[in-house]
Amino acid sequence: MEIEQKKARNPFINLILSTNIPKLALVIGLIGSLLTTLSGLAIPLLTREMVDGFSTEALNTFLITVIIVVFILQAVIDAVSMYALAYVGQKIVARLREIMWFKLLRLPVRYFDEHTSGETVSRVVNDTGIVKDLISQHFPQFIGGIITIIGSVIILFIMDWKMTLLMFIAVPLSVLFMVPLGSSMSKISRNLQDETASFTGNVQQTLSEIRLMKASNAEKTEEKKGSAGIQKLFLYGLKEGRIFALIAPLMYLVVMVVIVIIIGYGGIRVAEGTMTTGSLVAFLLYLFQIIYPITSFTMFFTQLQKAKGATERIIDILEVDEEAGQEGKDIDISNQAIHVADVSFSYSKDEQVLKDISFNVQPGTMVAFAGPSGGGKTTMFGLLERFYEPTSGEILIGSTPISKLSMYSWRNQIGYVSQDSPLMVGTIRENLCYGLEDRADIDDDRLWEVAKMAYTDQFIKEFPKGLDTEVGERGVKLSGGQRQRIAIARAFLRDPKILMMDEATASLDSQSEGIVQQALTRLMEGRTTFIIAHRLSTIVHADNIIFIEKGRVTGSGTHHDLVKSHELYREFAEQQLT
Repeated sequence: MEIEQKKARNPFINLILSTNIPKLALVIGLIGSLLTTLSGLAIPLLTREMVDGFSTEALNTFLITVIIVVFILQAVIDAVSMYALAYVGQKIVARLREIMWFKLLRLPVRYFDEHTSGETVSRVVNDTGIVKDLISQHFPQFIGGIITIIGSVIILFIMDWKMTLLMFIAVPLSVLFMVPLGSSMSKISRNLQDETASFTGNVQQTLSEIRLMKASNAEKTEEKKGSAGIQKLFLYGLKEGRIFALIAPLMYLVVMVVIVIIIGYGGIRVAEGTMTTGSLVAFLLYLFQIIYPITSFTMFFTQLQKAKGATERIIDILEVDEEAGQEGKDIDISNQAIHVADVSFSYSKDEQVLKDISFNVQPGTMVAFAGPSGGGKTTMFGLLERFYEPTSGEILIGSTPISKLSMYSWRNQIGYVSQDSPLMVGTIRENLCYGLEDRADIDDDRLWEVAKMAYTDQFIKEFPKGLDTEVGERGVKLSGGQRQRIAIARAFLRDPKILMMDEATASLDSQSEGIVQQALTRLMEGRTTFIIAHRLSTIVHADNIIFIEKGRVTGSGTHHDLVKSHELYREFAEQQLT
């Protein structure tokens, strides 16, 4: 219980510790920072000795040499320290991004239904970058500043406790200004991060659908949306700038007041002979060494607030439940019947998408889902693919609920050919082998074999680079028919036990449709096949057609059975087939 409370109290620290901080580099960096600070503390004392013993007749060559050596050592150690701490920061953020990336790849589809990809990308890139800046830049400055202030104050008290107490006038004045400004900065920083994530999401969405935008003449619309987002970022940036604009002059005012008082009082002491000129110079140097860290603390606490906000959002992602992955049974589903028993599903509590769906599928048969748009056909596919889990009921393969199988085993035995057949950026070869662990063992002969089976080999040979032809983002350099045939060839290569097709010929021209349909017919041979039908002409020969409307099965059977018994199916058939 106590451990859980600690985790709740220190989410930022726990997140950083989970990244396996490179301890050696951190120790080197912090020791270097300490040595740099200590050498910096020695410089005013050496300066005092030089000033008090200064005369043109008797220049203390040794003292000047010592000061120069201290400066050089300080610079070298500082460089090593800065690099070591930068390494720590980069290592932590790299590990943090790795953790988030691995997590995102294993999150269920439902998460991505509820969050835009651009917002998620912003969390991985921008929020982790904020954490990196805190660790590699602001944290070392903060630690060095603390050491400098403590060391300087101790030395000043030893040198002259009266003037040191006078210097502390600055502390209450600084706190008076900084606390309310820091609180405001915290709120503004979090809002700025959220707005940045939202803007990133909008930009990514628009650019990913650039063809739709241009075809729709939506430049003006997107200009307005983009300008609105930019304006919000601009206003938050101005608010942030306003606070910085207040902080800098206020700190400058406090510092100048203290310096004037110190110089005035110190001048009187020097005139009275109770203080040497060198001591006054050293005192002022120490004062400057204290002032700079105090001003940098403002940046540190601002960045700390940003990092805490970023951490909360990162942790929100890391706490989402992952898919089952490798956990569960690993069984061969060949020649196994599929039983869907009283399955219901809803994306939210308010709206049930599927209600008490039941049907059985014999191995090697073709089953089609038909019905009006929005009836639940695609959702049923999502449940079979295990993108979602049923709200109630279960799906069995043989006598085993598919929820008991490992996600990897189940999906590894399923081939999916969708209507839009998305491709990844890369070559045809990479897309054919996408997701296969043994891709290194797949030779070109096998790739050409599946390409021929999918009637893909002819157009691939026409490309100068053949299998190494780049397909472009989402396969834009290929036609719709070519993309479909590559998707079918990919399915052939996987040799799935179950085939799922979301009307893979719906968006093709008649010539491409004929070729693709031939490839699909060849692919379906001997496999249990599920099809979402937008056109009844593609499913008239299905072994079983399941008609879904408003989330319920209202009829099932062959095409001839449904024409006779199901009124809405008969209307569909008359509209499309006559």
